[in-house]
Amino acid sequence: MLMETLVRGLATTGHRGDLDTVEVASIEHDSRAVEPGALFCCLPGAHTDGHAHAAAAVGAGAVGLLAERPLDLAVPQVWVEPGTVRAAMAEVSSEFYGHPWRDLTMVGVTGTNGKTTVTHLVAAVLDAAGARTGVIGTLDGVRTTPEAPELERRLRDLRDDGHRAVAMEVSSHALDQHRVDTIVFDVAVFTNLSRDHLDHHSTMEDYFEAKATLFSPRRARHAVVATDGPWGRRLANGIHGLPVTEVRGTDAGDVVLEPGRTTFTWRGRRVTTRLTGAFNVENALLAATVASRLGVSDEQVVAGLARAEPVSGRMEVVEMEPFTVVVDYAHTPDGLASALGAARQLTRGGRVICMFGCGGDRDPGKRPDMGAVAERLADVVVLTSDNPRSEDPEAIIEDVRRGMEDRVGTVVEPDRRAAIAVALDRARPGDVVLLAGKGHERTQTRGADEVPFDDRDEARRALRRRGPGGGA
Repeated sequence: MLMETLVRGLATTGHRGDLDTVEVASIEHDSRAVEPGALFCCLPGAHTDGHAHAAAAVGAGAVGLLAERPLDLAVPQVWVEPGTVRAAMAEVSSEFYGHPWRDLTMVGVTGTNGKTTVTHLVAAVLDAAGARTGVIGTLDGVRTTPEAPELERRLRDLRDDGHRAVAMEVSSHALDQHRVDTIVFDVAVFTNLSRDHLDHHSTMEDYFEAKATLFSPRRARHAVVATDGPWGRRLANGIHGLPVTEVRGTDAGDVVLEPGRTTFTWRGRRVTTRLTGAFNVENALLAATVASRLGVSDEQVVAGLARAEPVSGRMEVVEMEPFTVVVDYAHTPDGLASALGAARQLTRGGRVICMFGCGGDRDPGKRPDMGAVAERLADVVVLTSDNPRSEDPEAIIEDVRRGMEDRVGTVVEPDRRAAIAVALDRARPGDVVLLAGKGHERTQTRGADEVPFDDRDEARRALRRRGPGGGA
């Protein structure tokens, strides 16, 4: 596609070169990914500035630049106002890939917790109703919501592969950084809001406002909002210009919770899911409501929820005898509280043993809160490393312990593999062991190294080594 065609709709401040002679073969924002024919977008960032990498991009074959200012490089350039390169990149990406979202039923799910489960349930229900549905989110990418060029490419590929709908997670970062600016969602979903990402947003108010931008006529045609929490109620009351459907826990009746199975009554029908935990009832209700808004019958909703596979690393049951072992992605105070509450409901007169850590280079303010939650809701707490990244694992653990009153009674084992073994060795028949924080992840990041590590595999190995019997 010609560069002139790509940038025609942008609010530019100027350009250099003959844009009508430049054929663009791809759109990139990472100079390391540039191949001949790319349009390179110079994104300013927290740690680096794409303008500083423009020369490397040109050296790798970039044929044009999208930038905030003129650069002394001999390729055609288009300039936009400072702070608008990301938004411009979203526009040219959508143009380049042919606006694929227009041919798809789009469902966008935002919120602190539950996004992954809701998107997978929506996809399962729409699939059961005959609309092949793709999923974009945490389980299949480094980012919850990809940068605009990758997102538009994946939407095009899904459309061309015969998908009729897409259920995708929409993070607050994606909304802030204009990754979904060009998309209008048929249904926008809000799950909940609790402390997370305050290293990026600074305050809960800023975090909420970022999420709320999804719920405008410019970005959505219908809103589905969980309103049991205060942020959801506030959001629902503040939405203007599009219809809102509220979802409450009371929409489900006769709830029965078991490891790997939850049943409840919805609209007079008995729903069976392969999910674990009371909070997943609300996730199922959100998915059911979305499908209903899209014209799926109640019978098809029930059938789709029954067929839905358990979501990887979300209250995933690894073992059930003689005690239950569950792996969950809980990495926020509210997420951990929900997971521990679900674990408590599964005990058969036993205890809840919680092993978790907090990620490095992420909001440190939530660490003491998570320690307090674990101490309050678990009988035994084992503190360990999550993804320490560039931080000292023991310093992170000490941050967590600051929220705990009984430091002596807490087990500290920075080595996550050893910590899993410690937690399992302490378990007795009837107990529930919750391995929290990493969920579906198959690696652990320590410093600059990313090493293979899967809580589920490690738990199974530890159980095999432990053998029958044992416990504390």
